[in-house]
Amino acid sequence: MTLDTAFMLDHLPDFGHAALVTLAVAGIAIVSSLLVAALNSAVIFFRVRGLIWVVRAYVELARNTPLLIQLFFVYFALPSLGIHLSNYATAVLALTFLGGGYFTEVLRAGIEAVSGSQTESGLALGLSRWQLFRLIVLPQALRIATPSLFVNFIFLLKETTVVSAVAIPEILYTTTNYIALYYKTYEMLLLMTFLYLLLFLPLSFLLSWVERRFRHGQFGI
Repeated sequence: MTLDTAFMLDHLPDFGHAALVTLAVAGIAIVSSLLVAALNSAVIFFRVRGLIWVVRAYVELARNTPLLIQLFFVYFALPSLGIHLSNYATAVLALTFLGGGYFTEVLRAGIEAVSGSQTESGLALGLSRWQLFRLIVLPQALRIATPSLFVNFIFLLKETTVVSAVAIPEILYTTTNYIALYYKTYEMLLLMTFLYLLLFLPLSFLLSWVERRFRHGQFGI
């Protein structure tokens, strides 16, 4: 078998664009998932009646249903309710729904790991519950949860392969399209593998480095 390296080099820019799309979709989904998780964690911490059960039900639903099912629900069911989203918005919303569930559970575990004596001390000093959550509990919970959060960042990035089902031109979608067009199966699979390694390996090393810095308090959190 001889690889058509000239063909691979000619289409490398297309795969570079696909990699940028993958990073953009994953990055937006990670940030929005963190916001959802922070909001849900506040509901759990303050034990907001009525909402706490909604949050728990959401976490179970998000973590125990496949992303593809969630994606198809957003893509097919919402338009029937009069809610029309672009393909990119659909992908981000589905990934956020999934990621928010996982991130919420990670932050909840981090909050529960914070010593109860610190909560009592903060209240004794006259801090409000909101100040206690924002200044004492949440920063420590984030430090505790950092390793698990980083694992879930990579998990969510990997899950972007599923959004090819709604024609998002990320790496997998580009690969399958080019295989169908040019029948260059091995060349396209090799490019796809190379790009995923190029994305995941540096990111994994970076997150490991940041995690060590967090652990030693070198970011001031």
